[in-house]
Amino acid sequence: MANWPFTPPIATMEARVKEQPPEPPGWRYEPKWDGFRAVAWSDEIRLDSRNQKPLLRYFPELEPALEQLPTGTVVDGEVVVVRDDRTSFDSLQLRIHPAESRITMLSEEIPASLVAFDLLAFDGADLREAPFAERRARLEELLATLPHPWHLTPSTDDLEVARRWFDDFEAAGCDGIVCKREEAPYVGGKREMIKWKHRRSVDCVVGGYREHKDGGKIGSLLLGLYNDDGELHFIGHCSGFSDHDRVELLKQFEQLRSEESFGFEARMPGAESRWSGGKDLSWTPVQPGVVVQVSYDQLTEGRFRHATRLERWRPDKDAEDCTMDQLERPEGPGFADVVVT
Repeated sequence: MANWPFTPPIATMEARVKEQPPEPPGWRYEPKWDGFRAVAWSDEIRLDSRNQKPLLRYFPELEPALEQLPTGTVVDGEVVVVRDDRTSFDSLQLRIHPAESRITMLSEEIPASLVAFDLLAFDGADLREAPFAERRARLEELLATLPHPWHLTPSTDDLEVARRWFDDFEAAGCDGIVCKREEAPYVGGKREMIKWKHRRSVDCVVGGYREHKDGGKIGSLLLGLYNDDGELHFIGHCSGFSDHDRVELLKQFEQLRSEESFGFEARMPGAESRWSGGKDLSWTPVQPGVVVQVSYDQLTEGRFRHATRLERWRPDKDAEDCTMDQLERPEGPGFADVVVT
């Protein structure tokens, strides 16, 4: 019988994105790992996603790890897959599959791990009203007793240390720093933390567009960079235009429509997948000549992890100069050297 002090599932505490961290005192800083947010429950073991959906079915190899939790314990953390000593979100996505046989196979080939960063309940006691500094101290005590695949994310109150982590830990799969008030309770469903994220800019070629679901205007622009072989490599998309701009952009890019996709089809940016939710992902190729400068927060397996932000149009730059070597490849310690195992 479960000994939890509250009933699952619960809404997780979230963060607001900032491009600069809050200044001390009163703050703790922790690496943000590129994985699936997950709440782990002891007793009648369960693993819930950020949107309160069950995850354990897709990660059966984590069941023994959850069984190691003391009774009445609830841990907030991240499910990650580590490949080549860094977290791999693409590999993690592969784990969400409808076929049990494939789930079993992948659980052996690319097993997941758990990174803990908050303790919400222990021994049946509700810790959510306790200050984060107290919850963190108790989490450290708990994680000292738990073996692999449990890991404890680092934490510091020194902003200069956090600044070093911001750069040095990126190679391990850290996509920014989460900032938490030391005296704050855990407030589910609220953006009470701050996420300090990387932001870089790059010049890209527009290789196509998707029309807006309402019709008559641009939905998003498909972006590309040339690789060493001179092939246009699909790297992501850009959206977030005003309605007026969307209408005008469609008029302009309709004049650049092309029957050739210039290598974009090799990455199938319009392909249907289990992540598309039945959305219309059809797209229209254009002659690659328009250059835009966009900013992005993270790369995953050679493409932008999230939608980019348009910074400016670059009529002064030739499309052929938009190459993959603009992208920064972070260097630093691996995942195993960063987390506490």
